[in-house]
Amino acid sequence: MFYRFDSPLGTIIYDWNGQLCSRLELTAEDAAGPQSYGDDPVAQWLHAYFAGQAAELPPLAKPATPFQQKMRAGLLAIPFGEVRTYGELAGQLNTAPRAMGQALGANPLPILIPCHRVVAADGLGGFGCGLAWKKKLLDFEYGFSAQH
Repeated sequence: MFYRFDSPLGTIIYDWNGQLCSRLELTAEDAAGPQSYGDDPVAQWLHAYFAGQAAELPPLAKPATPFQQKMRAGLLAIPFGEVRTYGELAGQLNTAPRAMGQALGANPLPILIPCHRVVAADGLGGFGCGLAWKKKLLDFEYGFSAQH
């Protein structure tokens, strides 16, 4: 079932089937979406994230491929408030930066699997949910980390 989470940065829609989250979408600020608000592990994790608190990830759908599993582990190793370049992450995972960028763009669980923390060597790079969301997330994390 799809649920809505109204974050300080905009509306988040996620699919929670009672056992795991298979998709999370960062929507436009005025986007219509489900009116159901969850009190489940995803909503609890999102509340903690936006409070700047560490929390255990909710159960997530398994990655489709071994490469996606490796990429997920690499992304989860990037601390809150920090970034890595596509080249740095690609080097750690022994793959090409372009392949890394394409795989990141297909991430069905942004924020939960923090693909927004990967940037180009000369700027933001891309983001499947739009650069406005990427900038908001990075600014939020950096600002929160700088205050604490």
